[in-house]
Amino acid sequence: MFGGCACGAVRYSLKSPPMFTHCCHCRDCQRQTGSAFVINALIETDRIALEGEIPTPTRVPTDSGQPHDIYRCAICKTALWSDYGERPGLRFVRVGTLDDPSAITPDVHIFTRSRLPWVALPPGSPAFEIYYQAIELWPEESLARRARVV
Repeated sequence: MFGGCACGAVRYSLKSPPMFTHCCHCRDCQRQTGSAFVINALIETDRIALEGEIPTPTRVPTDSGQPHDIYRCAICKTALWSDYGERPGLRFVRVGTLDDPSAITPDVHIFTRSRLPWVALPPGSPAFEIYYQAIELWPEESLARRARVV
């Protein structure tokens, strides 16, 4: 899968499918994206191949106080991925920056307690008011990949 920023200065490809994909409805994500939610594909940093400009991290405030760096194109400021909690081996790629964002669907909806009331969740999709236990939802292979980087 390929993606990039709005101006084209940053291009990237994912060397493998993501480990898991969140649709997050928390207030932080709503504020940071200016939208109702964000869709983040969790993948190892070394499985993102970069071309062109290198995105620059910007530390943003969070309700939890946990560190959150959003990596943006230095030119057009498109948010490409995030590092939540200072985990350099793990990235949360913004699915909307993929050339074909329909290629990845969320595996889970999180922080639905702050979901906007007009956003309907897909029937049968796992959804949690706050968060969940990865061991209960993630495929075994994804859990093993995550254990190697976290």
